[in-house]
Amino acid sequence: MSKWYQGEGNNSDVVLFSRVRLARNLANSPFPSRMSADIRKSVCKKIYATVKSSPLANEFDLINLNELSNAESASYAEKQLISKEFLRLKDKASFMLSKEGDVSIMLCEEDHIKINAFSAGQDLFTAYNKANALDDIFISAFKLAYSDRLGFLTASPMNLGTGLKVSFALHLPALARQKAIYRLSAMVSKLGLTLRELYRNGAGDIYILSNGVTLGITEKNAMDNLTAICDQLVKQERAAREELKKDVEFEDRIYRTLGIMKTARKLERGEFLEYVSLLRLGSALGYLDVDYKTIGEMMHTLQDASIISGSNAEIDGLECAKIRAQKVREILK
Repeated sequence: MSKWYQGEGNNSDVVLFSRVRLARNLANSPFPSRMSADIRKSVCKKIYATVKSSPLANEFDLINLNELSNAESASYAEKQLISKEFLRLKDKASFMLSKEGDVSIMLCEEDHIKINAFSAGQDLFTAYNKANALDDIFISAFKLAYSDRLGFLTASPMNLGTGLKVSFALHLPALARQKAIYRLSAMVSKLGLTLRELYRNGAGDIYILSNGVTLGITEKNAMDNLTAICDQLVKQERAAREELKKDVEFEDRIYRTLGIMKTARKLERGEFLEYVSLLRLGSALGYLDVDYKTIGEMMHTLQDASIISGSNAEIDGLECAKIRAQKVREILK
């Protein structure tokens, strides 16, 4: 069975995935930053028990970070299932993960409950429905921290109101080549949105478009607004790609990249992300017969922590690069 990140959705040539995050807190418990160890343990148990006694009981497993290696824990952060901040709580951190790997619930991270749900392509509403099914369970089971004036109360004032963070992961190599990202980031910020790099220094030309306003707006309005701006960015990226198609040197670079990936004996993370970006662009432009399922698998499973955690022994950076190259060759053969 294919994983969610191997699938295709609306506008998959530009939009890798959609993500919905919901932050919720129990009314009669302090925020996690003010919790004692005993209270944290008690709250986590309540949340876990609520899910396990619900109709979704068989869909989730509990994962304790203190039972994992550092690389195993980091691999979940690489996949966006937990936050980097959550890793710092390793000795007392646990989260729930769906069997399909498309929904996670961080327990007592910044907030008591942090639901993360994903779907392939530009499809916020599918991701939202997954998160909302869990939200309904928690609303029925607990008295949540809520104000008639402010909405859902959260540890960060940035999430007050809906407690909803919605995002699209956009592949924007053509716009990045035109050096248009800074201009677009400034433009969307005026609309209450953010556009930021997914990976440091813009590796892979993947950017996260997210809402910044959660107060005084409905969940539907937040998703509609983000979707409308996403539509505009998709159009601009496609127009920029049409210009790239006129560049024979760029077409040659894409084909050469495929040759490198099929034959390389080591691939560092940075060059791997650059090559996968070009591979994905080449597929979208019709140059290469490599599907999004294959590309999604590589991007999701071949980052450093995921490779190290899947190894039976401690490995260094060079060995990691060699394993990555080997796996890429096997996938593209």
